Amino acid sequence: MTPTPTTLLDAALRGVLLALLLVLALVLGRDRPRLPVARAGVLLALGLCVQAIGSTPLFEALVPRGWQAPFVAVSVGNAVLFWVFVQALFDDNFRLRPMHVAAWLAVAALAALNCAVVAGSASVLAPVTLGLQRAVPLVFAVLAAMAAASQWRADLVEGRRRLRAFIVVAGVGYSIGMLAVRLASPQGRLSSLSATADVAMLLLIVAVVAWRMVRLAGSELFPASRAPVAIPAQETVAPVPVAPAEPEPEQAPDPAEDRLAESLRHAMAVEHAYRSEDLSIAGLAARLSVPEYRLRRLINQRLGHRNFNAFVNGLRLAEAMAALADSSKRELPVLTIALTAGFQSIGPFNRAFKAATGLTPTEFRRQKLAGS
Repeated sequence: MTPTPTTLLDAALRGVLLALLLVLALVLGRDRPRLPVARAGVLLALGLCVQAIGSTPLFEALVPRGWQAPFVAVSVGNAVLFWVFVQALFDDNFRLRPMHVAAWLAVAALAALNCAVVAGSASVLAPVTLGLQRAVPLVFAVLAAMAAASQWRADLVEGRRRLRAFIVVAGVGYSIGMLAVRLASPQGRLSSLSATADVAMLLLIVAVVAWRMVRLAGSELFPASRAPVAIPAQETVAPVPVAPAEPEPEQAPDPAEDRLAESLRHAMAVEHAYRSEDLSIAGLAARLSVPEYRLRRLINQRLGHRNFNAFVNGLRLAEAMAALADSSKRELPVLTIALTAGFQSIGPFNRAFKAATGLTPTEFRRQKLAGS
């Protein structure tokens, strides 16, 4: 069969896409092998490689359905991997859980069953199982969008905030668009033109994400190895350092930033602004009479914090730990200490405390007050 210009273009685009995905997987796996976002990114990149091969019109037309089933399973399962990747990318505390693996296995098994057995048969289950498979990209695109949009205002990393917007718009738009195209195609198969458009859109999205991730990998995208600078929760503690962890002698000090750093320290250490239940980055910026972006930049770049809620909860936990270790407050209920520090209920306080210390508040108090 003589290749047409569309066929040649499709092959070229798929070749570039495969090369880019493999390079991205190699870079993530080499540079950040232990980070959940790197592992999720590697799996998603490899899954998209399988999808790029399995969605080729010639492959779909000539390869028997039984042999196509693994490719279809991985391709549909990529919707789950995209959701997991987005969660890991925007949540520094993300951990892969059994439910993520179970979701991928369930979706992949459903897609493989539909491809190998149900599709084209007269089974009464066909409309149900095929309908579920077609709903998968939409469901997980919505979940990915919700994960990317959650805590948008609390994200202090400016580059990552822009990446959120692109991933939400491009990823969800691509998923819904290609779902609509497949629903309108005979037996869900793409025509030569729509298959080429599919790989071109996917290549564009992957290229932009890869470019942004490579640019941000060393500074903004991934957590830094150094610990953030802590603002004291109590007035008696020394003021917060204003010098960055890795000072740059050639950079002149910024008096306006120094004043903002001191205002922030005073608001937190003296006025205990973190005790406010509804404290937000916008509310704190208004309280300090500065633009929100300046406060976000100060807390992120100067103090090393990546999420405003985590920054505030760190101050609340510091006050709670000090109270629990104070022998004069041994009769004060844990709930009272949690509410005073700014937590809205005992459940979130207990979870945050256990995550930070490895102990429950009661165990922590018992250890600190032992022998006193």
